[in-house]
Amino acid sequence: MLRRPTLLRLIGLSPIVLATPDAMAAPEINGVWARGDGNAHVRIAPCGADLCAVNIWVKDTSKGEAVGDTLVMMVKPQAPGRYTGTAYDRKRKLTVSMDISVEPKRLKSRGCVLGGLACRSVSWSRLH
Repeated sequence: MLRRPTLLRLIGLSPIVLATPDAMAAPEINGVWARGDGNAHVRIAPCGADLCAVNIWVKDTSKGEAVGDTLVMMVKPQAPGRYTGTAYDRKRKLTVSMDISVEPKRLKSRGCVLGGLACRSVSWSRLH
């Protein structure tokens, strides 16, 4: 009996590649993250059509940070684990351009103002 080639074999793909989509899934941005300097923990979660990073714990409030401070991130995925857009700091009434890269246990955010003349990068570690 002659076997007919399947469509997958004709285009050079094996069923094993198609059976593992989770292996190529983007790391999840939602969750609780600890800032690299150890001073704050934030919860990133959807808030309407955007994402919000809300301070849920602050070690030293002397620099004006407080629990409940919210950064509304209007970012869109550009590639698996990479988001770009803008963010609005409600407390400081400041809009920044935003670039975020996410790995399973790490997140790096970069915010810029003044057309990219003043930027700050922050590293984060996943807590939950």
